[in-house]
Amino acid sequence: MIQEKLIPYIIDSIKTYWDKPAFTDYPGPAINYSEVGRRLIWLHRVFKACGQTKGSKIALVGKNCGNWATVWLSSVTYGASVVSILINFSPEETHHIVNHCDAEVLFVSADKYQTLDEGRLRKVKYIFSLDDFSLLYSKEAPLGKKIKPYAETPDLKKLKASDMKVPDVCDNEDIATIIYTSGTTGFSRGAMIPHRSLLANLIVARENLLFKEGAKVLNFLPLAHAYACSFDLLYPVTRGNHINFMAKLPAPRVLLSAMQTLKPDVFLAVPLLIEKIYKRQVQPTLETPRMKAMLKVPLLNKVVEKKIREKLIKAFGGELRELIVGGAPMNAEVEQFMKRIKFPFTIGYGMTECGPLISYSSWSDHRFESSGRIIKFLKCKIQSPDPVNIPGEVLLKGQQVFKGYYNNEEATNEALIDGWLHTGDIGTLDEDGFIYLRGRSKNVVIGPSGENIYPELVEQKLDNLPYISESLVLERDRQLHALVYPDLEALDTAGLPVSKLPELMETNRKEVNKVLADFSRIAKIHIVNEPFQKTPTQKIKRYLYS
Repeated sequence: MIQEKLIPYIIDSIKTYWDKPAFTDYPGPAINYSEVGRRLIWLHRVFKACGQTKGSKIALVGKNCGNWATVWLSSVTYGASVVSILINFSPEETHHIVNHCDAEVLFVSADKYQTLDEGRLRKVKYIFSLDDFSLLYSKEAPLGKKIKPYAETPDLKKLKASDMKVPDVCDNEDIATIIYTSGTTGFSRGAMIPHRSLLANLIVARENLLFKEGAKVLNFLPLAHAYACSFDLLYPVTRGNHINFMAKLPAPRVLLSAMQTLKPDVFLAVPLLIEKIYKRQVQPTLETPRMKAMLKVPLLNKVVEKKIREKLIKAFGGELRELIVGGAPMNAEVEQFMKRIKFPFTIGYGMTECGPLISYSSWSDHRFESSGRIIKFLKCKIQSPDPVNIPGEVLLKGQQVFKGYYNNEEATNEALIDGWLHTGDIGTLDEDGFIYLRGRSKNVVIGPSGENIYPELVEQKLDNLPYISESLVLERDRQLHALVYPDLEALDTAGLPVSKLPELMETNRKEVNKVLADFSRIAKIHIVNEPFQKTPTQKIKRYLYS
């Protein structure tokens, strides 16, 4: 049982780093932790004026920004349950979630507000702008007499760190946040994450991650997702980091440009982004005849690999100590190359229902094709007669595990059985606690003789082939078919017409089948005209293509 408390962690960090820069809406100006603290106290007054109490639901939807982070921190430290909603949800989904979670207060960015209908938000009494905290809508009496705008609060302008007193009103079992996920199955459910789950993630991060005190952090993954919220916001705040928010996932070129300015020492990313950087900036160089020859010469190959490593470190700003990838499976070829050149790179595994971290190991300890070692406070077992060698469903129990889905008893009972979280992920667990994931149980295809075929592993091999940007493997007529979105940039670079694609893909099909077991070979490749729709962590929404 964790004895520490989350609210003191947050408030003490704000007071400790009072005069240091806290948030920047990149590339704009920074605000200090003192300003975050003053806004937090003011927002607590707003919540009280709106009739919110411990356990009230405060909904939050908008792009990544300092105000988003401030509302999240303010809600949790007030004792409310902050309901983070992904900005790319449709208006229909947003209306449904705000109603489903019983929120009376909503903070929303201006662009998103224009798509909403207040009349359909049945329980919402107040809507505030996430851009400037102004009141956009009030079903109750106006708040003017109850609360002054932040700009008109001289007492807060004079507030010192020593004056900042926030009572800890929560127990570790209280719900800190409800996260409505957008998963690969298509159903959005509100995972209730208690204070103990966020605390366990925070403690593990403080004991294992390498963020320097006061270092710059670059956030572009959606804060409404557990991965970014815990490790691009909550943990960095407790280290006094300067968090730079980008509104959305940028193109690799834009991201690498920002890296040169911010020079982060630790960087969190999703596999797709790293795979794109590798495929477009590293792989073409490796495949030249001269480079292939040099990499075969003993000693010379080590010199070349060192230079490639140095070049990559420089591309990420020059001060990178660890690149942490999570949220989706990693391409094995890219991982193998990163390990070969000793790039400070590691892969973690998590899910919203664990707030999110499940496994992690530092880059120097990481084992090839694993997703790290099961972390502190968690127990893991594999539903398999031989968990080391025969894949089975991953089951978890511990402090990180959520309390169920809000107002969804059926889904809760399916996920939590006898205290164990049934993740739906398939994997093995070695004797040292390293976990190796194979895919999702719902995606497994049964071969002609009863073999388990994991489409994700076949897709990894396809994605390594020329002119393939991404792929999706499905069962059709008892055979495996692959949907492929082509790499049009590579096609242009090679000076090849689009009409050449069917021939190139047939060549790829024959090549990939050479390295696949006979029961998992691809019968046909179908070319699609647009990228696949994805979750916030860039996993393909498979249900849309089944």
